[in-house]
Amino acid sequence: METRKKIYNVISEFLDNPQIVKEVSSTPKRFEIVDMKELAPGIKRVVIRAPLIASKAKAGQFVILRVDEYGERFPLTIFDWNKSEGLITLIFQEVGVSTRKLGMLKAGDYVMDIVGPLGNPTEIKNYGTVAVIGGGVGTALTYTWVRALKAHGNYVVTILGARTESLLLLEDELRRLSDEVHISTDDGSKGFKGFTSELLKKLLEEGRRFDLVMAVGPVPMMRAVAEVTRPYGIKTIVSLNPIMVDGTGMCGACRVKVGGEIKFACVDGPEFDAHQIDFNQLMNRLRFYRDEEMKALKTKFND
Repeated sequence: METRKKIYNVISEFLDNPQIVKEVSSTPKRFEIVDMKELAPGIKRVVIRAPLIASKAKAGQFVILRVDEYGERFPLTIFDWNKSEGLITLIFQEVGVSTRKLGMLKAGDYVMDIVGPLGNPTEIKNYGTVAVIGGGVGTALTYTWVRALKAHGNYVVTILGARTESLLLLEDELRRLSDEVHISTDDGSKGFKGFTSELLKKLLEEGRRFDLVMAVGPVPMMRAVAEVTRPYGIKTIVSLNPIMVDGTGMCGACRVKVGGEIKFACVDGPEFDAHQIDFNQLMNRLRFYRDEEMKALKTKFND
């Protein structure tokens, strides 16, 4: 009932605001790509002209894209935004047909549809000492978290992880913002050898204390972080990126079980208490279309 009320309120606010309706109706249906850059093998940063989204974006929110009329809808975190220039920046990994198609575009090309900003903004305040953990392409969100947390006077310890050194993202940017940065790589090519959750555990065992832990990245990583912090009773927030279609809670594709209740990540999240999430169910749902995705890649790209 609470979720349905949220959806109703969002739609009502939209329809009752003539200025918003006017702006949306006059917005071009195609969004220009201003810049496309490879950050690491298979990982790219794209800057897109989307003035209305840039004017409303906040830390923790996301957009849903459709590259062309034949493409699927998929969510990406808003990494950065520039209100004065009307630009949003997204970071994505080329893993499926749609992200591959997006990665093939260049400056001057267009994306057909972008909807956003979606999701609830991150609750930012002065918590004290916060550990922010990012794995893989999820590091895009840690940047916005760290920037917002520092603006509210927090002491931020960033733990940045990847499979290997060449896949580490935004290290320089996060060093400029964070009070401390700790690096972990699965193969030990840089920093601590092991997972981000193991590095967090090491810091806690050494006596470090955190008032809040925030994590984003692969689901197994977020689950591992939750299990590390659980015995210490540290509040732990994670951002989920399940399968999404419409982004308004109507399709139900992004449903997750939190505290025994069904929630929709797009309107109730995307951030939730990590200790309340049914990670097993989440991982099973993420694997639901894996075979179809592999077939589509083979058909489109001969993979």
